[in-house]
Amino acid sequence: MNEQTPPLAVAIIPARGGSKQIPRKNLERVGGVPLVERAVRAAHAAAGIDLVVVSTDNAEIAAVASAAGARVIDRPAEIAGDTATSESAILHVLDELEAEGTRVDVVAFLQATSPFIPHDALALAVQEVRADRADSMFAAHETFGFLWREDAEGHAVAINHEAAHRPRRQDREPHHLETGAFYVFRADGFRHSKHRFFGRTRIAAVPEWTAIEIDDADQLRVARALAALHEAADPIRVHAVVTDFDGVHTDDTAIIDDAGREQVRVSREDGMGVAMLRRAGIPMLILSTEVNPVVRARADKLRVPVLHGIEDKEKALRAWAQENDVSLRDTAYLGNDVNDLPAMRIVGWPIAVANAHPSVLAEARIVLSRRGGEGAVRELVERVLAS
Repeated sequence: MNEQTPPLAVAIIPARGGSKQIPRKNLERVGGVPLVERAVRAAHAAAGIDLVVVSTDNAEIAAVASAAGARVIDRPAEIAGDTATSESAILHVLDELEAEGTRVDVVAFLQATSPFIPHDALALAVQEVRADRADSMFAAHETFGFLWREDAEGHAVAINHEAAHRPRRQDREPHHLETGAFYVFRADGFRHSKHRFFGRTRIAAVPEWTAIEIDDADQLRVARALAALHEAADPIRVHAVVTDFDGVHTDDTAIIDDAGREQVRVSREDGMGVAMLRRAGIPMLILSTEVNPVVRARADKLRVPVLHGIEDKEKALRAWAQENDVSLRDTAYLGNDVNDLPAMRIVGWPIAVANAHPSVLAEARIVLSRRGGEGAVRELVERVLAS
């Protein structure tokens, strides 16, 4: 890099492949997006960050991070074990960047296990450190809680208040609880101190609901519920739409006559939605494990390509995307049951109907308000076209 290039503000995201509580934790999806990708997106969305780097020892994490727009730096095995510190990974990244001539002024250390990193608060912290109004800052939320600890005998001891005095909330001094989502500090000060708090340390206030940090399966479930609550209205910006058939275009029931022939119930509203999508020139595919001829009959009426009788939906979807030059990252897959999960996990927009199986709801990026066979396809189409 040219010596005249100004020093950069670099976001560094350490993301090891190993995890004891949740295997492959940094690749788990919250709101349908892998945790490491969520961190990369938050860094890119924060004004003032010039470069986003993911430090990892895992090829799959590296591929996801790179596809999300991050630069990947391989993390040596000696600083990637269970006892390795985040500080060691940050120092390694700084060494690698500076060895190639990249000057780093400000470091934003993001933790992928915090799925809701507020990019506006992150940007403000970068701005404050860069303007020399702080040496280090960290994300924390305001709390008026009464804190306690147990002494050696197991007795409760008040920490931030007097046990005999219970003032009203408005009369209490607020404290701040560190969330772990991000830390911003000067690169030179970090090199000198070897830790993230030094010099003039300030708080970057963030909303309390963003404070969850994922260490176990229960916290992962809570994070997924929060994503459904706070991110359900996100625009669905895709270039292709793929759907399952039963339970999506239908209400997942069938009428069987005395000759064994099946009939299903579909929504005319969904048919109109498909027509709108077709007129907009957005590719669509129906992908189903069903072998019943009703699937092809419905697809023919909708004038939509169909692949049915498919056992391996992921393989079929990858092949269709390649043949049609469709980016899976820019594809929505609408499903309802567990056989949809492999296909949902490879697209950028895994979407569930309102009455989907719990495991599908957990991994969906968006959960629609309508049930399968009751306008769910139309709802998805309208949100795609509105974006």
